[in-house]
Amino acid sequence: MSDIIFLNGTSSAGKTTIAHALRAALPQPFCYYASDQLAEAGFRPRARNPRERERFFDGFHRSIAAFADAGNQLLVEHIVEAQSWADTLQQLLAGHAVFWVGVHAPVEELKRRELARGNRDVGEAEFHLRTHGFCRYDMTVDSTEPTAKIAADIAARWSEWRAQRVL
Repeated sequence: MSDIIFLNGTSSAGKTTIAHALRAALPQPFCYYASDQLAEAGFRPRARNPRERERFFDGFHRSIAAFADAGNQLLVEHIVEAQSWADTLQQLLAGHAVFWVGVHAPVEELKRRELARGNRDVGEAEFHLRTHGFCRYDMTVDSTEPTAKIAADIAARWSEWRAQRVL
């Protein structure tokens, strides 16, 4: 059974920054996986419509399970945008140990980050705040804290959680 550490939060919440620091803090190697990697690589169709978007994310969710089924330890970064997505992920990942981390930041900070990035619509992150209602977390973090501390806290809590599951 593979372990999955699943970082869920709004856009601009700091998931990517935390994921990179967390990989270095974990005691064993994890594959980092995010839908943005596929988008940045040009995988998604150029012409976007809601049906293509749903197919893309359905495939992304299934690919998480496929990588885990193949024995990969995964660090997944995502925005669970609907209850149906959360339900599907729970079903697909049922045979794996999934440690859910909610990545939070105050709305004012999310807006500041969106403006600073320049590649996001201001308000997108606030719209995505509903993601936290779709998931049950093993822990939550505030991404305004120092990244190294967040990564160390997640790694420690995951290690404790994992040890309890093995017993």
